[in-house]
Amino acid sequence: MKRRDFLKASQSSILALPLALNGINIGAFHNSVFDDILSAEGDRVFVLIQLNGGNDGLNTIIPLDRYDRLMDLRSNIMIPEQSVLSLTDTLGLHPAMSGIKNLFDQGQVNVVQNVGYENQNRSHFRSTDIWKSGSQATEVISSGWLGRFFDFGHPGYPNGYPNSDSPHPIAITLGPSVSETCQGLAANFSVAIRSADSLVEIPGMDSGDTPDSHYGQELLFVRQIKEQTNQYAEILVEAAEKGENKSQLYPDPNTNNLADQLKIVASLIAGGLQTRIYVVNINGFDTHASQVDESDTTSGEHAVLLGWLSEAVAAFMDDLKELGLGERVLLASQSEFGRKIISNGSLGTDHGDAAPLLVFGQCVTAGVTGDSPDIPEDVSTPDGVEMKIDFKNVFGSILIDWLGASEAEVRSVFTHDFQHLPIVNACQATPTREFDQQLPQVYTHPNPFFENLQVDFSTSGGPVQMILIDGQGRTLTTLLDANFPAGKHQVDLSVPELPPGSYFYRLETDQYQHSGSLIHL
Repeated sequence: MKRRDFLKASQSSILALPLALNGINIGAFHNSVFDDILSAEGDRVFVLIQLNGGNDGLNTIIPLDRYDRLMDLRSNIMIPEQSVLSLTDTLGLHPAMSGIKNLFDQGQVNVVQNVGYENQNRSHFRSTDIWKSGSQATEVISSGWLGRFFDFGHPGYPNGYPNSDSPHPIAITLGPSVSETCQGLAANFSVAIRSADSLVEIPGMDSGDTPDSHYGQELLFVRQIKEQTNQYAEILVEAAEKGENKSQLYPDPNTNNLADQLKIVASLIAGGLQTRIYVVNINGFDTHASQVDESDTTSGEHAVLLGWLSEAVAAFMDDLKELGLGERVLLASQSEFGRKIISNGSLGTDHGDAAPLLVFGQCVTAGVTGDSPDIPEDVSTPDGVEMKIDFKNVFGSILIDWLGASEAEVRSVFTHDFQHLPIVNACQATPTREFDQQLPQVYTHPNPFFENLQVDFSTSGGPVQMILIDGQGRTLTTLLDANFPAGKHQVDLSVPELPPGSYFYRLETDQYQHSGSLIHL
């Protein structure tokens, strides 16, 4: 049995035991990973807020310039126009979102309109997979888009982690399980934590000889994971003890689960934890029925959820400001799809297509990206909001402008035709790796592949070498080694007798070096 399969099969046993520490509960995880000590230029934090269930964007960011048309199509759930919180002449917010309204007025919100992907899948499971993997609807990719980005800097993980130079986790999920968004080619870069009162280590399996067999190899690996988990717990304890919260806007504990999660995030950042990625969750957005109260459309399940989101984000942003951390943290929301344009007969909405995405922070480009949703004259019951902005362009732009990725890396993480969006610019977050339209473009396809693939690249002329690397960082073979004239090239490659699995490649010219990931079927 492969190590990854073994861990998946073992989740319900010893590896699923919780670790609890000083108000934080650490769930055991697939694999742990630890990043380098962050430099002054690399201390930015990104928080991803998952709105699970499919949020109704038309009743969240309300297009006032389409209001009369929407009243014809969803009158039983529409927010009264006089109750809408105005953002611009053409857009408003649900009245439960006064906290986010204040942040927008302070220039700390970017509303990205009509976000989704081509050929929208309305299944919760498949669409969630697409968002977390960063794939196109026609692809099935087992890794997450953040995980593939992290793989660039950590080939061969988890061997050798943690170590004295890299004691901190690169990603944390607030909740019972790790985020698939952080799944790398060979390991998950996320650690799951949740609230509790005391530290509990994973016991047992500490000593004794192991047999020279597959079982022995897997036992050694489980011991490694257990030891990594316990070492990580020590780092978290230290950060939790040093951390604090200063905002008075947080609601009472256990009344707003998202606020509880973000409060932990703020405390850990303040306590010196050098984790760069946090994933938080709020459930309940699958509002097929009772989205609104029949007697008052400003109330109901959706209003409660949006109120929790607004209250939590407002408190978190206030906390960051009071802690002096405001320019270090960026947040973005996502949901697997929007809802249909026409409401149903149960005071709710059914699975749709695109929806707005919100980005928060002192360093966002304040305002609105994109136009109001199109509401066709001949709209029919199955229709959702048309996608205008691919979600991969939003997160790819955040990778570049906030987390310091190059455009070439982003084009390897995502297989679509990436387009940069100026969502982040106010704080000059990554001065050493600014967006550059002229960065080299390297594209391998298909990916995943079987025996044969193509590589597209450009060169100003000279030698080009491409090597294949395994998960341990070892060079397996040279795929390409030749001289090419200046220009763009497409080369067919054959890799017979390669075992199925995850690999890396590195392509080098006299002008640049580019690395990426490959999956062989």
